[in-house]
Amino acid sequence: MAVSEPPQHTISFGPHVANDAELRLVGDVKGKRVLELGLPYGHANSVAMAQSGARAMAIDNSSERIALARRTAETAEVRVEFHQAELADMGFVTSSSLDLVLCIDKLNSVDDIDRLLRQVHRVLKSEASFVAVVEHPAAAMFDNDDAVARRRYGADGALTIGELCMSLQRSNFALDLLYELMPLNAPRALVPTTLAIRARKLGS
Repeated sequence: MAVSEPPQHTISFGPHVANDAELRLVGDVKGKRVLELGLPYGHANSVAMAQSGARAMAIDNSSERIALARRTAETAEVRVEFHQAELADMGFVTSSSLDLVLCIDKLNSVDDIDRLLRQVHRVLKSEASFVAVVEHPAAAMFDNDDAVARRRYGADGALTIGELCMSLQRSNFALDLLYELMPLNAPRALVPTTLAIRARKLGS
């Protein structure tokens, strides 16, 4: 079954899994100050949040992805503040100033996740949310539709659920929600393909 791309104003967690209209990890962003960590090709959630009334920023280390997202924002006639830098380089953000940080499919590419999470904690307001989506570590054990696992759990740098939860705890976050998402286009899939979490900043 083919899954069409979501409308641009929808918060997408990937092309073949449920989006935020169903999961409500992000919710209403109208009037909120938000940051997207990393830009996917084709669907910038920072643009979607700006369309919903958020004051949106985005950071990515790729000039190509930033240019594509900037064109999307211009077409949508919304303002998004884009920054080209590594994801943990958030010096342009004032401490305790954001209502939400959203990171889709980028945590596995970060060398020092604890450093990134400390920066996310710094820029969020107290009790504000960090929403992150990554490839499910169980799915990383398999090749496509192969029914036999080819790698051990957590191999090749795949971020395990336990490692993610421990990193969040060390960075003073409380885990609020965790979804293990099955692919909508593969009803016979053996394991979830996507892990989606929402964590709340503790302390000031």
